[in-house]
Amino acid sequence: MEILDSKAYLERMLAAPRPGSGQVLAFYEHRLGAICKDPALMLMPWDDHLVHRGDGVFETVKWVDGRVYLLDEHLARMGRSGDAIGLKPPCPWDEVREIVLELGRAAGALSGLYRMLLGRGPGGFGIDPSECPVPSIYIAAYQYTPKPAAFYEKGVTAFRTSIPAKQSYLATIKSIDYLPNVLMKKEAAAKGKDFPVCFDSRGYLAEGATENIALVDESGCITVPKLDNALSGTTLLRALELAQGEIPHCYKSIGEDDIYAAKEMLVLGTTAQCLSIVEYNGRLVGDGKPGPVSGRLLEMLRKDLAENGVPL
Repeated sequence: MEILDSKAYLERMLAAPRPGSGQVLAFYEHRLGAICKDPALMLMPWDDHLVHRGDGVFETVKWVDGRVYLLDEHLARMGRSGDAIGLKPPCPWDEVREIVLELGRAAGALSGLYRMLLGRGPGGFGIDPSECPVPSIYIAAYQYTPKPAAFYEKGVTAFRTSIPAKQSYLATIKSIDYLPNVLMKKEAAAKGKDFPVCFDSRGYLAEGATENIALVDESGCITVPKLDNALSGTTLLRALELAQGEIPHCYKSIGEDDIYAAKEMLVLGTTAQCLSIVEYNGRLVGDGKPGPVSGRLLEMLRKDLAENGVPL
């Protein structure tokens, strides 16, 4: 096997295949303090605990028509997730915010997604966080592909996945350890369903692979899992805030019987915004068509983005 010098290694690295590189618009790494637009150079240290220990947190943020949606809410949740594992960024959060906006401008696209990663930092292949002297920040801006129009017009399908919900203390942290979520998505693809839905050890509804799940009961109330077994979604919370005074909501422990009795079943998330599940476990939800509550929440969220998104 060849032993390459730095120049030869870098040349070969830059020539190596990079699936998905066409989606990357620009990226930033805090060690360098600069933005780059060549996806072949979007690399991170192997010895960052983010990579080999899952020791880090992340957020996905959307911008549409030059407006970043719920940026401050996402940064606040990232801060809470970091605090939960004793991790703070290497710079103030207001500086992170400015980096995000500058990266979006450099991306040169009207719409896109950010993936923000806050890690323990490089320092070794052990498990002790103390070997990592400086935390890491990586932010990528990449293309945003909205959900198909048919998802909103006809609704989507869902099923009860065999993958259990994460333990409560992990479920409420947006950790980069998303292996259970990956397995849920893999199972959905194998079954030909759009969304997997997981339950906790008590048999209560938790969440989807990357989205929150809620119901609309017979009275028209949006019924939300208590969020002690699921991530507190920024889109979910904003939708409930926008609907306040028009559509009531409550938090409760939701069993599968509640789903079968529901008028609507909702998917809420950054890229989905609000979708209506019209079939669950092979059974129709409500009348099997997207319901009025899902349509109204989608309308509210789209209007909110256009009016209150942070301009790039």
